[in-house]
Amino acid sequence: MPEFKAGEYTLEIDEDGFIQEPDKWNETIAKGLAETEGVTEMGEDHWKLVNYLRDYFLKYGVAPMIRKLCKETGFKLNYVYELFPSGPAKGACKVAGLPK
Repeated sequence: MPEFKAGEYTLEIDEDGFIQEPDKWNETIAKGLAETEGVTEMGEDHWKLVNYLRDYFLKYGVAPMIRKLCKETGFKLNYVYELFPSGPAKGACKVAGLPK
């Protein structure tokens, strides 16, 4: 299985770049994963979205539906795509350390 390295951390990833051990996720990993999605700098809104996804996943064991994500964060869908050009399901969930 391929590996992903960010800072001092090395994690196994699947063929689409999703980490296989969500419990080993941290901000350093998130920043590295963001770069693979074309996000060179994680701003406040990036973190708001990523932290919402993580919190929801840890509470319910699944990613939220897009409509709920937009409602709870207050972000319009087109803005989510501005933050993560590959979209909420691929880019944002990957950066948040959610499994595929």
